[in-house]
Amino acid sequence: MERSLIESIAAALPAVGGSRIVRGVGDDAAVVRSGGALCVTSVDAMVEDVHFRLDGDGSSSPYEVGWRAVAGALSDLAAMGARAGEAYIALGVSSTLGEERALELVGGALEIAAASGTVLAGGDVVSAPVLTVCVTVVGWADHERELTGRDGARAGDLVGVTGRLGGRPARPVPRLVEGRALAAAGAHAMIDLSDGLASDAWHIGERSGVSLEIDLERLPLDESAPGWKRYAPGRAVSADASEWAATAGEDYELCFTVPAAARARAEQALRAAGGAQATWIGHVRDGSPGARFLDERGAERRLEGYEHRW
Repeated sequence: MERSLIESIAAALPAVGGSRIVRGVGDDAAVVRSGGALCVTSVDAMVEDVHFRLDGDGSSSPYEVGWRAVAGALSDLAAMGARAGEAYIALGVSSTLGEERALELVGGALEIAAASGTVLAGGDVVSAPVLTVCVTVVGWADHERELTGRDGARAGDLVGVTGRLGGRPARPVPRLVEGRALAAAGAHAMIDLSDGLASDAWHIGERSGVSLEIDLERLPLDESAPGWKRYAPGRAVSADASEWAATAGEDYELCFTVPAAARARAEQALRAAGGAQATWIGHVRDGSPGARFLDERGAERRLEGYEHRW
């Protein structure tokens, strides 16, 4: 997979240093020491006609846009195993949006914030050519051992995902409780599935210096995924359905690796967290850093998730 612009910018930044910086660029969120606690911060932006449409086929309501903007940012905290704390929203309002729909958007943001125990603590409103929503979320942890990054996967680990893939929900619920449970159960690495498993699993492999080997036929498909009805339970998943599930993005589930000996502990942790399904989709191997996706014949499929292009 080619290096993205985001990775190129990250590579150009000076190395983080100092006793306050625990984790910098390269994980789902940055981690900074704040007094006796750890502050976990992520910034997420959404732009009209790039991430969503307000009119036409496949459009979202302003309420759904506000909900998804906050949920997507909180999903980064879930992947770190952090507790949700505060959220800040910078809203760029276009001339075509209007005050009523802007307030509808804020209503969606407020609802998912309240449901997840997050306080919407402030932000900014400016005019913009198109609707833009930038959300900064702050989470907290007491100790570094409570958190999980992308860089800890080890050869011999199992690769798992929560929930089902390929459905692209309009109102996703971030896996905050599940993320903390998996971190406490000994997950070595974790990432949220916002850009698609094909890209996000690659990030774990690249950061950890290992290869994630994933069986496409094991992917748990959402019932709304294209091609879902083309296979029956117990039979191989059709190629178009499994590839869609691996590349579509916006699942906001968690992909994680755990040592094989911790499989039962991870499953029990997820059940205790609310019954989220864990599906084991592959293994971590020594090899070229990244991820390999294998079809039912064991042949490698070249897949990529969503990448912004310039």
